[in-house]
Amino acid sequence: MQQERSNFTNKLGFVLAAAGSAVGLGNIWRFPYLAAKYGGGTFLLIYLILAVTFGFSLMIAEIAIGRKTGLSAIGAFQSLDKRFGFLGILASAVPIIIFPYYSVIGGWVLKYFAVFISGNMTTSAADDYFPSFISGAFEPLGWFALFLGATAIIVLFGVEKGIEKVSKILMPLLVVLTLFVAVYGLTIDGAMDGLAYYLKPHMADVSAKTILAAMGQLFYSMSLAMGIMITYGSYMKKDNNLESSVRQIEIFDTGVAFLAGLMIIPAVFAFSGGDRSQLSAGPGLMFMTLPKVFNSMKFGGVVGTLFFILVFFAALTSAISLMETIVSIFMDKLHWQRRGTCIFVFVLALIMGIPSSLGFGPLSFISWMGMSVLDIMDFVSNSVLMPIVAFFTCIFVGFILKPKTVADEVKEGGAKFGAEKMFTVVIKWIAPIFLVLILASSIASALGLFTI
Repeated sequence: MQQERSNFTNKLGFVLAAAGSAVGLGNIWRFPYLAAKYGGGTFLLIYLILAVTFGFSLMIAEIAIGRKTGLSAIGAFQSLDKRFGFLGILASAVPIIIFPYYSVIGGWVLKYFAVFISGNMTTSAADDYFPSFISGAFEPLGWFALFLGATAIIVLFGVEKGIEKVSKILMPLLVVLTLFVAVYGLTIDGAMDGLAYYLKPHMADVSAKTILAAMGQLFYSMSLAMGIMITYGSYMKKDNNLESSVRQIEIFDTGVAFLAGLMIIPAVFAFSGGDRSQLSAGPGLMFMTLPKVFNSMKFGGVVGTLFFILVFFAALTSAISLMETIVSIFMDKLHWQRRGTCIFVFVLALIMGIPSSLGFGPLSFISWMGMSVLDIMDFVSNSVLMPIVAFFTCIFVGFILKPKTVADEVKEGGAKFGAEKMFTVVIKWIAPIFLVLILASSIASALGLFTI
């Protein structure tokens, strides 16, 4: 099976596909509101430092494991050490949980794109529009199924003809659109105050919560600890420079996150008169506050349409990577063909996503700790499972597999590994400590002991 495994045709294809996985809804809405909440420039600085150390080290480890074994998460960990087979199962559970509810949100994005392109922007700016939409039964399900179907079709075409080809088109287009909307947003009266807040460090805001929030954002933003980078690494050719590829993915991912903040924070500042509380709305920022911003703009309909196109692209590229990871797991484990596996995963995700889609309406009575079904799935996958997977990955690479094994894979074909010493220190000592703190803070936050 390994000899028949698909590959990205070249380094560019791999980098754009992996960057497409990393760039998603976490970049577009989560990064901006966290940056606003935790001091603007201060959060940016801390996030950047963590991205080039902690994020770099974890991504290097995951891609190297995938390329070395030529397998997805379950098979990769089992082939390296059977005692750590459980880690592959845990890592594989993350995308299986995330993909259905992520596609529900992707359906919401698709709905708003349709609303804007049809000229109904003013209607979408009403306070009750978004709550009324998601509390319905059939319409949210329909958009969810449509988004899921679009993702499945691309994954069905495979690595080269599907994922790589789409990524080469969507990722550059995403950057251009984000830059255009960001520049346009800065022309609104009052936007420069938001820009100053976003870029100017506020060192008084530096705290343990700021650091932990920035660290947690890395998981959302860089597709770490969910088996995706292991899967994509398994498709990477040996002659591709692994270290430089990871650096390029980081630059792409962080650059889009930065542009998203540049696009959203100044515009919301201008609309709200500097009221930062509107930036803490999470998904509501995208679906409730921003339509009002666009509605107040000259040519807001055009800008809003472009915005939701790019958000759709970002959501789609991440959904593709989630589905491809799940498909790869079943193909590796059960030796199924791609077509049948894609159909199976589509049906599985459709069934699993229905409770999340209906959780704001017919199934709203289902809740835990004040969280809806979708929020519960998000908490379990992102706040519990991902830190656990990342922690054990660090322990495995640092003390069982040994950092030298990863370094040797990075150096394959005569390549250099300039950050080898930093990688070793971070993966063995620094990252595990931070990951324990992230897990503890996430659980404490869910229990209401304090809020991140």
